[in-house]
Amino acid sequence: MTTTSATALVIRPHKVRLFVVPVAIALVIVFVVVAFFLKDGATGVRFGTADQVSLAAIGVALACGALVFARPKVVADDEGVLVRNALWGQKVPWRLIKAVSFPDGAPWARLELPADEYVPVVAIHAADGERAVLAIRELRALHRKFVEGSATDQAAG
Repeated sequence: MTTTSATALVIRPHKVRLFVVPVAIALVIVFVVVAFFLKDGATGVRFGTADQVSLAAIGVALACGALVFARPKVVADDEGVLVRNALWGQKVPWRLIKAVSFPDGAPWARLELPADEYVPVVAIHAADGERAVLAIRELRALHRKFVEGSATDQAAG
């Protein structure tokens, strides 16, 4: 969790990243080593250079797939909250966010929207423990600041 300015908050998962980065590195190493030692054997199967390169490429592709789980990120600023989960992201303006919640037993937080809709916030993951608690508190504080600030502006206008 990193604060970049007085009103901007950047949150990333912690434990997931500690797990998937070594897994991705191990996948590349294992597949490259296997590809290097893959030669013609006594079984009669013929492995060429293209097979070795393909096997190494499969290891790189699997590592990239594992690293997708390290992508989640939340950026909250004056305009709203940018939520980037594993594959895509979306910007949600503060005026649409009814609440920032972390339901009991849920693996991650979520932004409550109108009409019983919500946006999962995978960057605030239950596995992060105290880091997740601090992140949800900071996001809720920003939510209060911008929602109450806009309500005060509307009441004054």
